[in-house]
Amino acid sequence: VKFNNCAGNKGVRYETNSLDFKVRADGTMYAAHQVQMPLKQLILMVTAWDPQTLGRWEAIVRFLVAEKSQHNGHKPKGRKSVAGEVVQQQSDTLLPWRQHQSANGLRRQKRDWVIPPINVPENSRGPFPQQLVRIRSDKDKEIHIRYSITGVGADQPPMEVFNIDPVSGRMYVTRPMDREERASYHLRAHAVDMNGNKVENPIDLYIYVIDMNDNRPEFINQVYNGSVDEGSKPGTYVMTVTANDADDSTTANGMVRYRIVTQTPQSPSQNMFTINSETGDIVTVAAGLDREKVQQYIVIVQATDMEGNLNYGLSNTATAIITVTDVNDNPPEFTTSTVSMETSARRKRWDGTPHSTCTRVLTHSPFGFFQPRGPRGKMQDFPAAVDYEMNRAFMLTVMVSNQAPLASGIQMSFQSTAGVTISVTDVNEAPYFPTNHKLIRLEEGVPTGTVLTTFSAVDPDRFMQQAVRYSKLSDPANWLNINATNGQITTAAVLDRESDYIKNNVYEATFLAADNGIPPASGTGTLQIYLIDINDNAPELLPKEAQICEKPNLNVINITAADADIDPNVGPFVFELPSVPSAVRKNWTITRLNGDYAQLSLRIMYLEAGVYDVPIIVTDSGNPPLYNTSIIKVKVCPCDENGDCTTIGAVAAAGLGTGAIIAILICIIILLTMVLLFVVWMKRREKERHTKQLLIDPEDDVRDNILKYDEEGGGEEDQDYDLSQLQQPETMDHVLNKTPGVRRVDERPIGAEPQYPIRPVIPHPGDIGDFINEGLRAADNDPTAPPYDSLLVFDYEGSGSTAGSVSSLNSSSSGDQDYDYLNDWGPRFKKLADMYGGGEED
Repeated sequence: VKFNNCAGNKGVRYETNSLDFKVRADGTMYAAHQVQMPLKQLILMVTAWDPQTLGRWEAIVRFLVAEKSQHNGHKPKGRKSVAGEVVQQQSDTLLPWRQHQSANGLRRQKRDWVIPPINVPENSRGPFPQQLVRIRSDKDKEIHIRYSITGVGADQPPMEVFNIDPVSGRMYVTRPMDREERASYHLRAHAVDMNGNKVENPIDLYIYVIDMNDNRPEFINQVYNGSVDEGSKPGTYVMTVTANDADDSTTANGMVRYRIVTQTPQSPSQNMFTINSETGDIVTVAAGLDREKVQQYIVIVQATDMEGNLNYGLSNTATAIITVTDVNDNPPEFTTSTVSMETSARRKRWDGTPHSTCTRVLTHSPFGFFQPRGPRGKMQDFPAAVDYEMNRAFMLTVMVSNQAPLASGIQMSFQSTAGVTISVTDVNEAPYFPTNHKLIRLEEGVPTGTVLTTFSAVDPDRFMQQAVRYSKLSDPANWLNINATNGQITTAAVLDRESDYIKNNVYEATFLAADNGIPPASGTGTLQIYLIDINDNAPELLPKEAQICEKPNLNVINITAADADIDPNVGPFVFELPSVPSAVRKNWTITRLNGDYAQLSLRIMYLEAGVYDVPIIVTDSGNPPLYNTSIIKVKVCPCDENGDCTTIGAVAAAGLGTGAIIAILICIIILLTMVLLFVVWMKRREKERHTKQLLIDPEDDVRDNILKYDEEGGGEEDQDYDLSQLQQPETMDHVLNKTPGVRRVDERPIGAEPQYPIRPVIPHPGDIGDFINEGLRAADNDPTAPPYDSLLVFDYEGSGSTAGSVSSLNSSSSGDQDYDYLNDWGPRFKKLADMYGGGEED
């Protein structure tokens, strides 16, 4: 057999559903041992599976078994096939009736063939009718023959499971087969002429239904009860659980294996028990069973077919309740030889077994019927006849011993004595619940008002006329109601196992029982409801959105499902495409990977880019199964050679065509061009502002006017202001002719200008430092250098500037000088290098 999963066959393994045949890693099939073939035809199921991806692929292999020849497999020349040989064409055409011609030309009837059984897999999805085989007689070349079949499944109930074309002899199956309903069919094929006369003898046809793993193991009981003595050694038998599988028990489909899933409580070890995987026998595996610490264990057992393979097998669970029985491993003992105590008429309870019941000899007792009882001799228990109104004090000497002998290996005295003085006081005792915690099991989803159980309490004050009333103490989901008089529990809402209030399938509620004594006393009890899951949640498809290439065989979409239920009401899931609309199955296909995963891919060679809503029907494995039609949004886009969606492809997949994409790109280019032109225009305008003089007429300058807003009264209008002082002077004449000591505060001071140092022609790093320091001292001592100690005007833009154009400035040195070496002096001289090393600027 050859297999190709399109990703290389490295690591792929092969299996068959037969113990007689095996498949090597290279696909070669061989017999595992010497095999006797009773049939003329053998059909095997070969499975190729990838242990990394858990993908499984199946194929049917059909063997035609021929009889051994007496001449080493070579037929003598001129001889025709003997009657016992099988000749089957690749077209599945069977010749059940054979004719041979003798040497004298006469035709002699030979014995009929034995038709090999026909194998049909159960649960086939069709399409139907599905052809199984073609039956033909040699005489159809001479006369017209009509074929028919009879038997159970043809003309007997169940009717018309199989039919045959009377002219061509093609035999069909008309519907899916169910091996659990019927495992085999025995039909007879007939050949008659057009007048209904028999042409050939009837031939037997045997049809066997090949088993598929379509049934889960089912436990005989959902709850098993067993017991084991405390202190039992490892290996002690506890109980047996049994599950049956309706599939073929001779194949892996019906081979059930058991395992323990959980154990509650996990004390003193989380693995106190083990189970035989084949027989279901539960035995102890660890020591430390102590009834005084843990009285009961709840063990969840899982049964899985396919010989326990959790990846491919179907599973089911059951609950095993193991009770730890008591043995006499604790002798009675008084803590002191003389006891003086005061006790109320409260009586402590004990379990009543011989291991905890003591025999006492009272050397002094006013009442012969008095017999103290106490668990392990540490507390005294009194029978109901002891009452405060009858006896207020007791003086007695007690010797205590067990009724039953101590268990083997206990080296202790079996009796003890003490003197006891007891004073009895009367108190009101609280009611108590005999079974606490109480556990009940029921399926989720029971309707509102369903009676679950009666959770009643017992009042120890039997001789007091008291009434017990019940109420809820804790009901997190408000699902329950309790009858205040008799403690009957009913549902107030639908119980949902998938609720957040459920922990490990158990819902807990606490109830209060209070009497009307003085003072009132109350006791609490806990009710545990174990909810059995039903298939009430349809699966949901995951993921909701995905991306795929517009051409197939580049990538696929892995899909799975989420279900709020638990086994066996979840996977394996069935993923299907709906038949309506027809474009879904035309464009898409689903390939099953395993029970929980499948792959969605394109069926056609090309699908236009865009977003598609692909409906997928997901069905779980519940009984009955639930299905849900989910929509997955698939973005189809062009991909590169690596199977990744391109940027343009992503835009196209978002719903834009090629023309829209080109228009968007053209708009972007135009916008960038406009921005570039605007920047160039702004730079040119800025340059014109620096090179042109202002052409504003001074008379039009409004900044030398005083504007009056909402003037009230004379005030400043009576004063005369010389606004010309705010004007920038046209020339420096009035400054030079002004009397010393009188000047505008924003004018440059008049005085001798200090001599600034001359820059050396050939700079040196040391000379540059001296030059800068000398220039700094000269600037600090220059009274004419801004800033002046006066009010400065910075926002004046008058008729023109008295300063010349900066374009007239140039270097004071004669000739061209190369200052490129300033770039090598570091970041401190970067500005200087830009000024002198960049050449002349316009």
